[in-house]
Amino acid sequence: MDSFEINKIIAAVLLVALLIIGIDKLSNVIFYVEKPETPGYAVEVEKVAATDNQSSSETTEDKIDMVALMALGDIATGEKVFKKCAACHSIVKDGKNNIGPALYNVVGRKVGALNDYKYSKALSDYGKEWTFEELNGYLIKPAKWIKGTKMAFAGLRKEKDRASVIKYLNQNSDNPLPLP
Repeated sequence: MDSFEINKIIAAVLLVALLIIGIDKLSNVIFYVEKPETPGYAVEVEKVAATDNQSSSETTEDKIDMVALMALGDIATGEKVFKKCAACHSIVKDGKNNIGPALYNVVGRKVGALNDYKYSKALSDYGKEWTFEELNGYLIKPAKWIKGTKMAFAGLRKEKDRASVIKYLNQNSDNPLPLP
């Protein structure tokens, strides 16, 4: 290959590079968009203060109708959905703790109350009971409901699944609580 051929190749590469840069500059001139002074959109947020009878992780916006939620669930579905939980928790009476604590009699029990299970500091210090509302919030996304928990479960997104599991947990108790 002689030097004239090499010069043609180099000139073609340079011409393509100049065309790309030129088209970019020309399109910026033709399609000029004025940028706003402050980027983004202003979103008005109305803060709702939590009342004394609400948990710290729960605001008025998070309050849901537990009667309507519990009406969605059924125990048979709860038993099926609980199979996801059974990998770490037992649900039988006098069942032993696995990776997670035994969940027999969990509804109405104080959070972090089993003496033979080592809870995370967050659960040990939580100081509330497993009510229907607490279980619902926790089952949505455990790590978000009680920050610092060891439970690495993604949560149950469907309301019917959560209500069904709560009903199933309530049924597996010596004294099931009356449903809301």
